Amino acid sequence: MDLNSDLGEGFGQWTLGDDDALLGVVTSANVACGFHAGDPVILRRVCDRAAAAGVAVGAQVGYRDLAGFGRRFVDVEPDALTQDVLYQVGALEAFARVAGTRVRYVKPHGALYNAIVAHEEQAAAVVRAVVEYDRTLPVLGLPGSAWLRLAGEAGLTTVAEAFADRAYTPEGTLVSRRLPGAVLHDAGEIAARCVAMATGEPVTDVEGGSLSLAPASICVHGDTPGAVDIARRVRAALTGAGVDLAPFAP
Repeated sequence: MDLNSDLGEGFGQWTLGDDDALLGVVTSANVACGFHAGDPVILRRVCDRAAAAGVAVGAQVGYRDLAGFGRRFVDVEPDALTQDVLYQVGALEAFARVAGTRVRYVKPHGALYNAIVAHEEQAAAVVRAVVEYDRTLPVLGLPGSAWLRLAGEAGLTTVAEAFADRAYTPEGTLVSRRLPGAVLHDAGEIAARCVAMATGEPVTDVEGGSLSLAPASICVHGDTPGAVDIARRVRAALTGAGVDLAPFAP
């Protein structure tokens, strides 16, 4: 099982999360590429430290929306979205190469991640960017999404992801952050859910039903309160249950 987290999400003097601590816990780092968060200094630092820690670097691409942290839908034209994604992956690749590593996968962020669950044109635009840049790069996303379906049809390696600290609908999609209970905060509950996900057991959806997920990677958000403690509890619970942790894209 891979354990990933969103890192590099500060900007200038604004800091968010504890990247250094999380790099000591996770196996893959979804690094913000400057559109929803991140700047050149931050990208360089995170890539350097990820490489030193043996953590896989992934490009976390999003809408051009610093003010909204990439959590607002943007009705961008598909061709422009393709170029935006290429721009972001290329920027991160430069810093990864200087750090002695490389970008090993692509994961959309925030509103883009959620939009391309069903938005066929935008999903195809992001797929096109990855295909044009490097079709050997795996892509990370929500099972059942248009994004993973179209990526698979294009010959890309698709990786199913689940979220440690997010509530799910009965359909297996994420509960909107605008709704109560969308983000989980109890570290013990989150750790138990992750063990269930990793061992093929169902978890409880937002309506109290049983939901089966089969992720190859579990995401612990780096910007939630207590993120480092949650990530450590999740890692300890997984290893305690006999789950081996390793990057899905070494």
